[in-house]
Amino acid sequence: MLGNLGESLSNSVKKLAGMTVVDKKTVKEVVKDIQRALIQSDVNVQLVFKLSKRIEDRALNEKPPKGITAREHVITIIYEEMVNLLGKEASKLEINEKPFKILFLGLQGSGKTTTIGKLSKYLIKKGYNPAIVCTDTWRPAAYEQLKQLTDELDISLYGDPENKDALDLAKKGLEKFKNQRIIIFDTAGRHKQEADLIEEMNQLDKVIDPSESILVVDGTIGQIAGEQAKAFSQATDIGSIIISKLDGSGKGGGALSAVAETGAPIKFIGTGEKIDDFEVFDPERFISRLLGMGDIQSLIEKAEENIDEDIAKNTMNNLMSGKFTLVDMQNQFEMMNNMGPMQQVMNMIPGLGNKVPKEFTQMTENKIDSFKIMMSSMTQEEMENPKIIKKSRAQRIARGAGVDEKEIKELLKYYNNTKKAMKGIGKRGGMGGRNVNRLMGQFMR
Repeated sequence: MLGNLGESLSNSVKKLAGMTVVDKKTVKEVVKDIQRALIQSDVNVQLVFKLSKRIEDRALNEKPPKGITAREHVITIIYEEMVNLLGKEASKLEINEKPFKILFLGLQGSGKTTTIGKLSKYLIKKGYNPAIVCTDTWRPAAYEQLKQLTDELDISLYGDPENKDALDLAKKGLEKFKNQRIIIFDTAGRHKQEADLIEEMNQLDKVIDPSESILVVDGTIGQIAGEQAKAFSQATDIGSIIISKLDGSGKGGGALSAVAETGAPIKFIGTGEKIDDFEVFDPERFISRLLGMGDIQSLIEKAEENIDEDIAKNTMNNLMSGKFTLVDMQNQFEMMNNMGPMQQVMNMIPGLGNKVPKEFTQMTENKIDSFKIMMSSMTQEEMENPKIIKKSRAQRIARGAGVDEKEIKELLKYYNNTKKAMKGIGKRGGMGGRNVNRLMGQFMR
């Protein structure tokens, strides 16, 4: 997330943690590193200097609380001031009426339609069944894109490509879904003028009477995002912001800080291209990950949303009892995939995310995908009893998966090592470091 910014900031914190003495020279050196990282991420220069001055003043003048070292105190100050930069509290989406009507707005190319899909998936995970109304009469194939999206999510859509009256479409969609718990209204993206976007919102507002109006802001436009957010937040009392495309742009920090500075409530952020790369914006959790401190609460929530409890329990019982099969390993891989990109999951584990190279996590994801293809070429008997996979079976599986026979041997080796390591954990009752290193090291070879 915000790739280079997170890496630079976490390196600054690691440098500080590794120093034996925290004096004026040390503090100034770390502050310069932070300044450089934020400016390179397009955060406003004046804002950066204000932030760095507060960090420096507090670090040099505040006495650490009892039981806290000087290093830990400075790291805490950096964390607190970075959180203050993005606002202190997360703004939650309160579904408090029926139907709860969400009006989506955004400039052309902001990722509005994709973000509607991401929010819909998020709401489905929360137990809701949203319906979508397409009022975009300008963009070619707008309805078709939404149709493909809603078919994949198995949710309802109303639209009429032949009808060019957005207000009429909104009225008919509202009537069609009046008994729905949540209705999301997609609108036409505007080009440059915020005034055009606000005028459209005002017209649709009279017809829809939205419970919440949401502006999608493209995170790759940097500090300009603040102008859009300010105009929008001044025009409505029920507005909130979703910042999209925060998956590697050098301007992501600029967009986040610029929007936060306007006071416009940021509710969600899009962190990647996949439909699950979407999360509630919580400044404290966000900064914790950027600084390499992890985010256990988000990790737990992701696990609860994406992991089938019965399958997980059965897999763990088999792991500990030594009855672990390829079926269990396949379930394990599926659960890992459901939780999102491995690098994001690693970043939620305190002290681990910054120690695992991106190249390793990418290689691991590729290896898992390859293993899953190989397992799909196996019979149920082979999945449940891998011992029977000898040379002739391995050759058949390799042909079916389109891989070399040696890759089947690699899969079986990984399976046997996993089974052996987990059996050892079951006997000792804990996840020893040697076993963790053994499991992770298999992918590095």
